[in-house]
Amino acid sequence: MSTQDLLSKVGQSHEESEFYTPLPDGYTRGKVRYVIVVGTVMSGLGKGIFSSSLAKLLQDKGLKVAPIKMEGYLNIDSGTLNPYRHGEVFVLDDGMECDMDLGTYERLLDQDLSGANFTTNGQILSTVLKKEREGGFLGRDVQVIPHVVGEIKLKLRELAVRSKADVVFVEIGGTVGDYENSFYLEACRQMAFEEGEESVCFVALTYVLEPGALGEQKSKAAQLGIKRLMEMGIMPDIIACRATNPVTEKIRQKISMYTNVPMRRVISMHDVDSIYRIPESLRQGGIDREVLTLLSLHDRVDQAKEDHARSRWQWYADRIGRQKGKVHIALTGKYAALRDAYASVIKAAEHCSVHLGTHVEFSFIETSDVTAANVAEQLKGCHGIIVPGGFGVRGTEGKIECIRYARENKMPYLGLCLGFQMAVIEFARNVCGLTCANSTEFDVNCQNPVIDILPEQKKIEGLGGNMRLGGKDVEIKPGTLAAELYANAATARLRFRHRYEVDPRYIETLEKHGMVFSGKAPKHPIMQILELPRTMHPFFLGTQAHPELTSRPLRPSPMFMGLIKAAIEFAKK
Repeated sequence: MSTQDLLSKVGQSHEESEFYTPLPDGYTRGKVRYVIVVGTVMSGLGKGIFSSSLAKLLQDKGLKVAPIKMEGYLNIDSGTLNPYRHGEVFVLDDGMECDMDLGTYERLLDQDLSGANFTTNGQILSTVLKKEREGGFLGRDVQVIPHVVGEIKLKLRELAVRSKADVVFVEIGGTVGDYENSFYLEACRQMAFEEGEESVCFVALTYVLEPGALGEQKSKAAQLGIKRLMEMGIMPDIIACRATNPVTEKIRQKISMYTNVPMRRVISMHDVDSIYRIPESLRQGGIDREVLTLLSLHDRVDQAKEDHARSRWQWYADRIGRQKGKVHIALTGKYAALRDAYASVIKAAEHCSVHLGTHVEFSFIETSDVTAANVAEQLKGCHGIIVPGGFGVRGTEGKIECIRYARENKMPYLGLCLGFQMAVIEFARNVCGLTCANSTEFDVNCQNPVIDILPEQKKIEGLGGNMRLGGKDVEIKPGTLAAELYANAATARLRFRHRYEVDPRYIETLEKHGMVFSGKAPKHPIMQILELPRTMHPFFLGTQAHPELTSRPLRPSPMFMGLIKAAIEFAKK
C-alpha cells in the first residue's frame, strides 16, 4: 500500500496506521499551496513583514491569500502578555487577542483576519488534550508525533478550506533553534511530503552580521542558522537576508553555495525607511515570480488586476518621505520606553501623514511623571495629544492632567479606550464639579464612579467580568464631529478591548455641562464615542474603541485623520 493510500485511510481505522493526518471536509491535497516562513539566527528580524509583503504581491496578481502566525508560547492567546515582553496586543474583529504581526498582515493585505489566522502551542495542545479526554484517539497513547503535529497540519488545512485560499502563508514565530517551535517545523516538513511536489515553498529569513569593528559583512551565523533548519529535514527554497546595508554579492554567493539555493533566490532584505516599500522591492527582485514558479501558479495570474493594484500602492509608496510640513503629537502612556507597545497608533498616524503630506513626529511621554505643575512643560511644542489604551492605575493621574491641558488650551485631543475613560473623569472633575469622580478600576469605593463595570452591561453582553472584545457596530449621532469624520454614515465598525464603561447614571450630568456622546452601542446605553462641541473646542474626541487597529495605508482611520488635520491647523497659530 502506498503512502498516499495509507494517508487516505486515516480516520477510518487509526489503530491500523501510524499516520495521523486528519483532513477537513472539502479539502483536496495538493490544490492549495503553502509558503512557510521561518527565522534563523535571531527573532525580531521581520518575518511578518516579509511574509505579508510577499503575500501582497501574490494577492495583487489575483490570487487569494490567507496568512497564519504560529507562536511557540503556551498562552492560549496574547491577551495577558505584558507589552514590554511582546509588544502591543492586536485584537481581531472576532475578538481574538493576538500577536502584533497580525496587524502587519491586515494593513498590507487590507484584510480583516480572525482567530483562524493565529495559533499558539497552548491552543494546539489544549485541542489535543480535549480530544484525548473525549476518546478521540481510540485508546492510543497520545504523542507529539503523530498527534500534536497532526493537529497543527489540521489547523493549516482548515484555514485553507475556510478562506478558499490559493496560497496559505505560514509564519512560524521565533527561530529554528527554539525548542517550542520544533512541533511546527516538523508539521511543516510533513506537510511538504504529504501535499506533493510544487505545493510547499520554504523561506528562511536569516541575519547577516556587520560588526562595526570589522567593517565588513559576515555570513557564518546565517550559514549555521540555516544548517539547523536543514538538519530538521527542511531545505529552504528562498533565503531572505536581513541586514543593515544591502547584502553584498560575495555574501549571497557564500550562502547560495552553502545551501544549494540559487543566487536569484538569495535576496537582500536590508533596512528601508518604510515597510510599505518592501513589496515593490521584492517585486523588482523577482521573488514573486520565483514563488509562482516553485508553486506552479503562473496560470492563475490576473495581469490587469496586478497592474491596477500596483498603481494604487505605488501612489502611496511614492509619497512616503516627501511630506513637507511637520506636526508634533504627544503620545502619553505608561509604556513610553517601548515603541512596539503603540505600534498600531504609530502606523495609523503614519497613514494619515502620507495622505495629508505632513510628517507626524511623536513625543513619547511617560505619564507617571506628569503632574499639574509640570504638564505645560511636558507638552511644550506639541500640536496634539493622544492618550492611548492601557490597564491599571499607574500613570492615570498624569493622563488626566494631559487631558485637562488639552481641553483648556484648545489643543487637539484623541482619547483611545482608556483615553476615553480618562476624558470622562477629567470632565466630571473639572467641569461638572464631581471632584471625587474616578473609575472603579482604580478606586473601588470612589464617591462618583463615572466609569464602572455595570451589571446591566454584563447581562447585555453576556461576558461576565471579561472584556468586551472585537469588532462591534457603533451608532453615530447625526450632526456631530463623529458623523462628519465618518462621512455621515449611520454606523461605523470599530474594535474594542475593555471592561469598564461610562455609568449611565452620570450621562445626563455630563451632557448638561457640554459633553456630547456621539457614538453608542445600538439598542444599549453603552457610550462609545464622546466629543466636545466646536464652540467649546476645535477637536476633542474620545472613543472606547481602538480605531488604530482598523487603519490601513490606503484607508486611514477617520479619527486619526481628524486629529492630524486639527494638529496642522493648531500648528499654524
